[in-house]
Formats: sequence, structure tokens, C-alpha cells
Amino acid sequence: MADTTALYALRFPDGSVSLYIDETYAKDRGVDPSQLVRVEIPREIFISGTVQDVREYVALYLETNHRQTGTA
Repeated sequence: MADTTALYALRFPDGSVSLYIDETYAKDRGVDPSQLVRVEIPREIFISGTVQDVREYVALYLETNHRQTGTA
């Protein structure tokens, strides 16, 4: 079994993050898939963490690895 699970994220200018299970789901919600960032979530956080834990992990990942204004 994989040690990570991928989610797709979109970061907004105010720092908030929207999470999507895949690009198709995001597209169905009106999101441009080219703006999404694939984030590998450690298995332990994905399985036993809260939604807030996952959001914080993704936000920190985006802040650390994708320093752009606006979208990720």
C-alpha cells in the first residue's frame, strides 16, 4: 500500500485552500485543472488526521514549495 495519497489543491490570495480528490472533480466544480497543485499527503495524516490537519499540511506545503501570489 502506498505511503501517500494525492490530493489536488488550489490556493487563493487570502491563503485559504480548496482541496479536490482529482482533476475531474475540480473541473466539475468549475476549477481550471491547470491551476491545481498535486500534493502527496502522508498516509498517517490522510487516515487518522482531521480535515483541518490535511488542510494545514497542504497550506504549509504550498507556502513552502509554491511561492506565488494568487493561485498555487
